Amino acid sequence: MRRVELYYDFVCPYAYLASRRIDALAERVGVAIEHVPMLLGGVFRAIGTPNIPMDAVNASKAAYMRLELERSARLAGVALKKPKGHPRRTVLALRAALASDDLPRASHALFAAYWAEGRDLEDPAEVLGALERAELDGAGAVRRASSDAIKRRLFENTERAVARGVFGAPSLVVVDDDRADLFWGHDRLDFVERALARSDRPAPDGPPTPRPATGRVIELFLDYSSPFAYLAATQLDALERRTGATVVLKPLLLGGLFRDLGTPDVPLFEMPESKRRYQLRELALWADHYGVPFRFPTRFPLSSVKALRLTLCCPGERRRDLALALFRAAWVDDRDLSADSELTAIVREVGLDPTPLLADLASPAVKAQLRASTDEARARRIFGVPTFAAGDELFWGQDKIGALTATLLKEA
Repeated sequence: MRRVELYYDFVCPYAYLASRRIDALAERVGVAIEHVPMLLGGVFRAIGTPNIPMDAVNASKAAYMRLELERSARLAGVALKKPKGHPRRTVLALRAALASDDLPRASHALFAAYWAEGRDLEDPAEVLGALERAELDGAGAVRRASSDAIKRRLFENTERAVARGVFGAPSLVVVDDDRADLFWGHDRLDFVERALARSDRPAPDGPPTPRPATGRVIELFLDYSSPFAYLAATQLDALERRTGATVVLKPLLLGGLFRDLGTPDVPLFEMPESKRRYQLRELALWADHYGVPFRFPTRFPLSSVKALRLTLCCPGERRRDLALALFRAAWVDDRDLSADSELTAIVREVGLDPTPLLADLASPAVKAQLRASTDEARARRIFGVPTFAAGDELFWGQDKIGALTATLLKEA
């Protein structure tokens, strides 16, 4: 029997956002949701992640994540008011939810208390009050929360999460017979719904209805070394048709940006094994979602500096054609972007003369242009690619194209 296991901790705002949509999803698809409260800190300790991940990221990424959370709540029409001193300990609330007579209803009530009302769930009175307002036996749940049986159940839930490959919240596991597929994040519920519908690909929506040109410019900061930047690049035409904006490409040297920010050269190599496996699987999920080919290259990490310089040498009106060809060469055809012979062939394949372009690759002017683009990105608090910039507002990741589109249409 198909079901969804929802792993969460009240301390996670993204789990709160997912909780606001999960019931409607379950009703649409006709599937049961098994609520599995867990100790997120316990998961982090088990897999070697910092107990407060935000403390381990650079200042630019931390600032972005705060703004992105607020934007996600705003676009979803969900109230967001975190309690003072966040993150607060939620072990009592998690145990009380498990000890309640209605785990789903108790969980909704406690999520709302923490994230919509800004209440401190370390306080037993606040936990009791939240459950009572949901017409549950708050006093009884708080009393039973200290029992050995409830403590053991929460511990077992956390162990179960780790065994499922959970590395963060919210995590949703679609279970169907002997198959269990993990999806991470409040913005992956569409993937969950597709999995529940037993469809490998969503029904085609058809081409988006073109909007008149608005004169709005979106800058896309990219490096060919990123597979997610490749996926983003495949969607630029559709993004322009949906929004009426124009996308311009901003190549940067991601390795240089990472070194300046103190980020590991290859973040994928630094992830816990469970998260690394998921990220590799998610690349395939997004490629399938977009209906584009994808193959992880045999050369990784990629050396992209020559390809980036080549893009800067290219005439502006042909730059996107060349960029897409370079992305395909790396992430579909497994070609070596550091080889002059391959770059020459790729330039010819898009109908350009490679001689003048390759002649300028090592020129001081082109090198300076790439450094300047990387410096600009750092000054604008960009910390990774792909990043879309709509004026001063940043959208990091190809998975934020939907939020970017919604924001632009709302402003139109």
